[in-house]
Amino acid sequence: MSIIGNLVFLIFGGFIIAFGYILGGILLCLTIIGIPFGVQCFKLAGGVIAPFGREVREKEPPGGVLSILLNIIWIILPGLELAIMHLVLAAAFALTIVGIPIALQHVKLIPLALLPFGREMRDIETGRIYP
Repeated sequence: MSIIGNLVFLIFGGFIIAFGYILGGILLCLTIIGIPFGVQCFKLAGGVIAPFGREVREKEPPGGVLSILLNIIWIILPGLELAIMHLVLAAAFALTIVGIPIALQHVKLIPLALLPFGREMRDIETGRIYP
C-alpha cells in the first residue's frame, strides 16, 4: 500500500518539494559555511520523495547543544521556507477528500523540515533509518 501512496505523493507534489530541497541544497553549497546545511538538504530530499510507510521521530540519545545551535541556523537559512512549502501543499491537498492522505504526509514532514538536526526518518515496518 505504501508503494501506491508514494507514487501518488510523487506525482502530486512530491517532486515539487524534493526540488525545493535540492534547490536549497545547491544554494547553500555555494558558500563554505553553508555546505553542511546543503548536504542536510540533499539528505532530506531523498527522504521526502517517499514518505508513506515512514515516520519522523527524535534521535536517541538527543543531539544536545550542537543540534540546537544547528537547528537555529537551519531555521534562518532554508528551514522556515521548506516548512512553509509543506504547510501550503498540505493546505492545498486537504481541500479535497482524495488529497487528505497526502496532506497528512506533508504535515508529518513539517517538523523534519523545520528542525532536522536531532530527528530521523525511519521505516515503520523494518526500523531502517533513512539519511
